[in-house]
Amino acid sequence: MKALAVFPGTPNSLHLTELEKPSVRDIPNGRGVLVRVLRVGVDGTDKEINAAEYGTAPEGYDFLVTGHEGFGQVEEVGPAVTELKRGDYVVATVRRPGKSVYDAIGTSDMTTDDVYYERGINLRHGYLTEYYVDSADFIVRIPDGLRHVGVLLEPLTVAEKGVTQAYEIQRRLRVWHPKRAAVMGAGTIGLLAALVLRLQGLDVTVFGQRFAPYRNSDLLEQLGARYLSTTTTPLAQGALEHGPFDIIFEATGFSPIVFDSMQALAKNGVLVLSSVTGGDRRCEVPSDKINLEFVLGNKVMVGTVNANREYFVRGVEHMALAESQFAGWLEQLLTHPVHGLDNYKELIDTLTTAKDAIKVYCEVAPIGEPAHQAAGIDVAAELSVTAPR
Repeated sequence: MKALAVFPGTPNSLHLTELEKPSVRDIPNGRGVLVRVLRVGVDGTDKEINAAEYGTAPEGYDFLVTGHEGFGQVEEVGPAVTELKRGDYVVATVRRPGKSVYDAIGTSDMTTDDVYYERGINLRHGYLTEYYVDSADFIVRIPDGLRHVGVLLEPLTVAEKGVTQAYEIQRRLRVWHPKRAAVMGAGTIGLLAALVLRLQGLDVTVFGQRFAPYRNSDLLEQLGARYLSTTTTPLAQGALEHGPFDIIFEATGFSPIVFDSMQALAKNGVLVLSSVTGGDRRCEVPSDKINLEFVLGNKVMVGTVNANREYFVRGVEHMALAESQFAGWLEQLLTHPVHGLDNYKELIDTLTTAKDAIKVYCEVAPIGEPAHQAAGIDVAAELSVTAPR
């Protein structure tokens, strides 16, 4: 079967390769699920892996199959799988357990292991292929009515985890009812963070560099969120007018903004950092002032990376709620489809150069096309799968 892979350590090595089709028998204890891949989203992580900034091949391979934002349809399940059936639409999580106590209790995203496992990123093949197999423990079902936006679930979980962790941390206060939130960055993660915060009922201000109006600011307006360009309204000014902010979700990839965000945070506020910055950028900050305000204001700053199954399940619930409150909003994020694994050059080129792109994704196979149709099996009748839109 076809797959897209890189040679870790070699820049711009994305290429088409062949893998043996996996089997449910590859997973122990009868818990295997064979998934036919339909769509795979790509993002900055994939761009950085192709640039050889990080990424490690699984043991026994000199290449890494990329893609961690998978969406597909179940083709076969093992004898011990009861929660999924053939024809179900699904998304698989990214992290896989290591050896720490956190891995043992299902929170591998909190692992303390130096070696960690992420599908499509580190030591495990990803989803930019025609099929994959995994344990049912790491696979979450997507309702048929959400199949058109299911590929957005993995990036949504980044926001889900960050916001949920903020609330979990502030349980220490016994009574904490945030009213105002800020999101730093209006890219894919920033938009999804704004969605989650609006679904929680917060007044949301999103800061980005570009002048409004443009596609992303229009989308935020549809949510009832506020968009401000930092070119004309610096964060400090925006905080005076619309803050201070009980929650700030940072999703810019520009580390100096973190220190500005620390100063815009309300007392008892939480600053959530989601950007992974691997550079050596430096800046000068008013450290005494920041330290004083954090101590006297009982403020918190927390980093968040990846997500476990809990946040994928919560993401599905919020997707359904979003379709009810903001019908059609999620689908507008799917701006740049690339059809077929064979067009991998177009995929990486679109990811790196496309203007106004929100979510670039590879349509590996059409959604709603019955599995094994060529074999003459009436899968739609067998599975009661609804017709595609």
